[in-house]
Amino acid sequence: MPAPAPTRTDRKFLGRLSLPERQFVADALRAETVGGVLLLVAAITALVWANTGLSESYESVRDFHIGPSALGLDLSIQHWAADGLLAIFFFVAGIELKRELVAGELRDPKAAALPVIAALCGMIAPALVYILTNVVGDGSLDGWAVPTATDIAFALAVLAVIGTSLPSALRAFLLTLAVVDDLFAILIIAVFFTSDLNFAALGGAVAGLVVFGLLLHKGVRGWYIYVPLALVIWGLMYNSGIHATIAGVAMGLMLRCHHEGDEEHSPGEHIEHLVRPFSAGLAVPLFALLSAGVTISGKSMGEVFTQPVTLGVVLGLVVGKAVGIFGGTWLAARFTKAELNEDLAWPDVFAVATLAGIGFTVSLLIGELAFADDPALMDEVKAAVLVGSLIAAVLASILLKLRVRKYQALCAEEDRDEDHDGIPDVYEQDNPAYHLRMAEIYEKKAAEHRELAQLAGASRGNGDGPA
Repeated sequence: MPAPAPTRTDRKFLGRLSLPERQFVADALRAETVGGVLLLVAAITALVWANTGLSESYESVRDFHIGPSALGLDLSIQHWAADGLLAIFFFVAGIELKRELVAGELRDPKAAALPVIAALCGMIAPALVYILTNVVGDGSLDGWAVPTATDIAFALAVLAVIGTSLPSALRAFLLTLAVVDDLFAILIIAVFFTSDLNFAALGGAVAGLVVFGLLLHKGVRGWYIYVPLALVIWGLMYNSGIHATIAGVAMGLMLRCHHEGDEEHSPGEHIEHLVRPFSAGLAVPLFALLSAGVTISGKSMGEVFTQPVTLGVVLGLVVGKAVGIFGGTWLAARFTKAELNEDLAWPDVFAVATLAGIGFTVSLLIGELAFADDPALMDEVKAAVLVGSLIAAVLASILLKLRVRKYQALCAEEDRDEDHDGIPDVYEQDNPAYHLRMAEIYEKKAAEHRELAQLAGASRGNGDGPA
């Protein structure tokens, strides 16, 4: 007598998304891709501007101060970009995180465990690579957090440039990785890059956040209420000594991101839809324009690979990220018995892990915070971020191109809609009504073929066609 088949208790990793989640991921990544292309253009513009005869004008614009000094806000244009514009970026990141926690991949602790572990390992490994490089090379440990960040917009821009479309499961995994990565980056900035606290300003910022939350809870509407309040909270947070971008995250997390009643979009989704174009299309590219302009020369490029600080950043992004995310994913899948989707392979996961080594926006921000007292070293670290991100982008492009035909076939299968009802066929295969419609379509096509065959036969019989 044969032994009974064992009960399947394992779960699919990178399995098919639900239709609403697939649509949300597609919409979110479409906006990020456009922002990523603008980010790429801004970075190239900054490099050209800073390495031509116009370099003095670049420095003049970047260092120009503006703002009310009485409020402690007499800042350079570069600081306004880093502390002000990026607060908008982190506000959107806060909304994304809230949505993932209540309605996305992170709402189920079992399903969330794998991407969270992967993202955490993808931050720990680069930090360890950086520390090891600088301990051996007797360098500074201050920049350990620089290679820990992933720039989802820049990564998607690379995909757009090389013309590769990832299957929805891989895109969702990359997006979830980036959201969790942003969360840990926020914690790193809040904990490790906080100067002496001004408790009066911090108390005012907390009070402002409480008022912000109460207004949301009461259902009060009107941008003319929330925008001035957000600016006050941001100004108080800046003067408290905690990085001002934390204010943006806190307000984003307060928004409701689940649906109530028959509403089509939650308030968080609606506001994200309004703010994301400003964040991706203006705030982040302007930050890149004012931060990525470092002097590039043969000597400076050589120092990137010979100085322990800069080499640690490059190795952290290129090696640490890939090994950390892939290793964390493989171990998590192994111990949680999550079976990989049969349409994909582990090299696909490694390619995405390599793509996550593009750490542009937040890495530049952390580099500015870590080496604020050493402008020369700050510029070298920025150059290392650019070089490391470029290497990661090239390696990921090669790995993804090796599987591009497989991805194209999977994407075509996901989008196939033979009954033209607006719902991909893969989501209707268990629906009897779908099979009835498909049978009717096939029968109609068969009848058309029979009619054409009869007409062709009659034509030959009348001598009108070839014998």
